[in-house]
Amino acid sequence: MSIKEDHNRFRDIIRGKIKQDFKRFVSQGEMIGKREKDFVKIPLPHIEIPTFRYGPKQQGGVGQGEGKPGEAIGEPGDGKGQAGNNPGEHMMEAEFTIEELADILGETLELPNIKPKGNKSVETSKTKYSGLSNIGPEGLRHFRSSYKKALKRYIASGIYDAKDPVIIPIRKDLRFRTFKTILKPQAKAVVIYMMDVSGSMGDEQKEIVRLESFWINAWLKKHYKGLETRFIIHDAAAKEVDEQTFFKTSESGGTLISSAYKLCQNIIETDYPPSQWNIYPFHFSDGDNWSGEDTRLCVKLLTDFFLPNCNAFFYGQVESKYGSGQFLKDLQKEFPNDDRVITSQIEGRDKILDSIKDFLGKGK
Repeated sequence: MSIKEDHNRFRDIIRGKIKQDFKRFVSQGEMIGKREKDFVKIPLPHIEIPTFRYGPKQQGGVGQGEGKPGEAIGEPGDGKGQAGNNPGEHMMEAEFTIEELADILGETLELPNIKPKGNKSVETSKTKYSGLSNIGPEGLRHFRSSYKKALKRYIASGIYDAKDPVIIPIRKDLRFRTFKTILKPQAKAVVIYMMDVSGSMGDEQKEIVRLESFWINAWLKKHYKGLETRFIIHDAAAKEVDEQTFFKTSESGGTLISSAYKLCQNIIETDYPPSQWNIYPFHFSDGDNWSGEDTRLCVKLLTDFFLPNCNAFFYGQVESKYGSGQFLKDLQKEFPNDDRVITSQIEGRDKILDSIKDFLGKGK
């Protein structure tokens, strides 16, 4: 077995371990904190493939030494020995791409692939392997074809020995994959996150939003290369911020949800023509709003603008002991059978995976 096959087998073992404990990985923030561009480092318990190990010679072992039948093995010491000088075991970190994690997410939740809407007006380059050649870089060597060519040469020359079937390819046996770069139409997409940062939304609620938005982004990036992301925070007023500010800002004022929806509409109308973009507005709140009048304004904005122009509108209600939770009830009452309004109730970290299923399970 080649080193590459060993590596792939080990990756499969790690992947299986991640799937087994996926709910725990989703609900903890340590993994997201270890991002490096398009890679994530995942801390895993020590995984070891069973092997035989042989110690230094003349140090005893099974069936050796001066022991007699019935004698105890490994009598306890007095605890006064010197401290050890060997390194202890550490957690292993496995490196996965965001796309690999999105694949695991999709398999775990059985998510349907997204069918983009709008014009595919952006072209992306893609490498397509198109055939074989007798010249090429070592990294593109095609093992099966090279082996078959060498085997045919051995048989034709009469040097093949079935009792000792060792095949050693020479230069003229080697075959290499050839490729060409093709242009592929790619749909454009933007996700706009809105979050209530008023006093009733605490640090734990914001952490839940942070964790959930990471996985939502991972899944959307799998379907839209170059996904754009925008962030809006609001209490009684709304403003656009960067990602770091989005998760760290706290305010003490009241809540006017319509302020965020108006700003989101302005961003879409200015930068993202709905005929050309797939648009994903996500709003997270604990359900408080200043008044029923403002809630009616929100419903009108959804009906008149967001639903006709966006792939769907997503509302996540994060449970808080200070929040009333009323806004979710209002949306469910106003849009009882409209699958363009997708809501989710997030009662805690252990419900993040269920909430992601709520949002992405319709393939919007």
